[in-house]
Amino acid sequence: MQVVCLDLEGVLVPEIWIAFAERTGIPEFRRTTRDEPDYDKLMAWRLALLRQHGLKLADIQAVIAGMAPLPGARDFLDALRARYQLIILSDTFYEFADPLMRQLGRPTLFCHRLLTDAEGFVAEYRLRQPDQKRHAVNALKSLNFKVIAAGDSYNDTAMLGAADAGFLMHAPPHIAAEFPQFAQHDRYDALLASIDAAAARLAAA
Repeated sequence: MQVVCLDLEGVLVPEIWIAFAERTGIPEFRRTTRDEPDYDKLMAWRLALLRQHGLKLADIQAVIAGMAPLPGARDFLDALRARYQLIILSDTFYEFADPLMRQLGRPTLFCHRLLTDAEGFVAEYRLRQPDQKRHAVNALKSLNFKVIAAGDSYNDTAMLGAADAGFLMHAPPHIAAEFPQFAQHDRYDALLASIDAAAARLAAA
């Protein structure tokens, strides 16, 4: 049995924080896990920046409501679902993801939670568990699944390394250069072909 695990932002949908930066005109929000490998440091900085500018969870959700998946992402997921079990492993938050999950046909999503205060400001974030992508892959492998994974950022590389086969998708050049062991892809048809080839190889092993 094989399971495909995919990151969400950058792989299937645009980066939410970059879209938020463009809508608000605050370029500091463009910093993502493609730039900062320490997720806790990145989120603490984001929450402080939101508070500094008086921006609430509803302001972020309003931007997300106008977003759409990347072109071809839904067809790619439908092709995967016809062949494999599929799980989205993301460091986004359930409070962000729902409009995008609806457009993607509601694949299974493992991510995190945001907590707000009485005024609607994001007060804290609650990780489902630290390094959750790698732990999820290892848990699936312990259930005798073969895992094929794809992501684009620093926070995906542990998942890719733990998987039986790992690929980069839409990764920026510096990440592709830093992790050459993971083949880089920029088209869904090419990634699907690589996943199919890996699945055939794993089935024959």
